[in-house]
Amino acid sequence: MILNNLIEDLINMNLSKTDTVFIHSSCKKIGYDANDIIDTLMEYFKEGLLLLPAHTWATINENNPIFDPINTPSCVGIIPNLFMKRKNVYRSLHPTHSILAYGNDAIEFIKNEEYNTTPATPHGVYDRLREKNAKILLVGVGNERNTFIHGVEEVLNIPNRLSAKPMHLYIKKDGIILDSYMRKHYNPIEPHISMRFPKLDKAFYTLGAMKKYKFGNADTLVCDSNMIFNITRHILKKEPEIIINGEITDDLWLDYKM
Repeated sequence: MILNNLIEDLINMNLSKTDTVFIHSSCKKIGYDANDIIDTLMEYFKEGLLLLPAHTWATINENNPIFDPINTPSCVGIIPNLFMKRKNVYRSLHPTHSILAYGNDAIEFIKNEEYNTTPATPHGVYDRLREKNAKILLVGVGNERNTFIHGVEEVLNIPNRLSAKPMHLYIKKDGIILDSYMRKHYNPIEPHISMRFPKLDKAFYTLGAMKKYKFGNADTLVCDSNMIFNITRHILKKEPEIIINGEITDDLWLDYKM
């Protein structure tokens, strides 16, 4: 069922029906039935490109190494797990950080992810969000769930972000099994690197890269992917490991110019 009040919320976010949007979400925070949320998103963005994470990093590892894009459930909530069963929704073949795509150029956007060797490889789907001028929606969650920032760090080759040794995994593709050698997110100080990403919030808000809205009952952050990339790059150029190792003071970003 399409929920008109959620349609109004998307309009209030200044989102176009032809936009590319990548959505991290908490169904509980939104406060509506998951299938109704999905119906609404698919209806609104049917002329654009709707993307959701379908990550499996919590379950696919060397003890459970086979990723099956049809049957392996996602570890990031009920909405992706229901969305992946919908008609014309396609799943990328990344064994630990797959995404779901629906709409314009969906298949083209997610291609070749089975050849990646890191969670958010440069020129992979997370990096391609910039090419699409995508909006990243954090619905009921914050930047601690913003995988795109991992991608920024990978593009910039920030040290101490990936394991030295890859996992040997396997990917089911068209009836055959592919080998995959996948490094994990790793930092010796912070085991969950993304928990430090909210340090960037003040810079993102102040410089206009991120704005707060409501989607249903959920506080929602709408992020401009290109601005997020450029501001993060500006900060990390000065202090490459500041997200983990220190405080992001105003002087690291106040001189940023678009």
